Amino acid sequence: MSEKKDVYSKAKSQMRLSERIATFIPGFRGYKEKELRRESDKLIRNHLNLKLSAVKSDLRAMAQRLSDRRYLDVLTDMDRLIAKMDGVVEKINHASYGYTGFFDVVKVNEENLDRMIAFDAELVDNVNSLATEVAAFKVELNSGETKNLKIKIQNLTDKLADFEGTFDKREEAILGVT
Repeated sequence: MSEKKDVYSKAKSQMRLSERIATFIPGFRGYKEKELRRESDKLIRNHLNLKLSAVKSDLRAMAQRLSDRRYLDVLTDMDRLIAKMDGVVEKINHASYGYTGFFDVVKVNEENLDRMIAFDAELVDNVNSLATEVAAFKVELNSGETKNLKIKIQNLTDKLADFEGTFDKREEAILGVT
């Protein structure tokens, strides 16, 4: 987990010389630090998006395999899971970067942005766990193991719903409500 928390530190260390010099201009340093935090958050969310897109691709391939084998009783559940995955991927793709308007009552400060980065890093662990479960299910399906398909698909759906619920709390973390 520490390597994910260090995304901001890594981004900060990779600033060009001109950017480092500019941080000595009054007012620019705070602006640049906020931008680095937002960019770090964007990198983490892009990683989440890519990982979930790969999982979605696996789910589509698995649905095709189930269809080919005529397991029609679970195809509806699989389609729902894929549709839910589509929604979650889009939600992550279009999530806020931690900006607020100039006249907004609640301002997003550096501490809240750090909390957002930490929150997103925890989401990476959740996505990795989901991806591991989907990969295990894919191996079982490819090996011909078809016991309890409905239960396995429902477990994946529940895990995805839990992930989405956690992701929905992200805005509270950004605003410092939690």
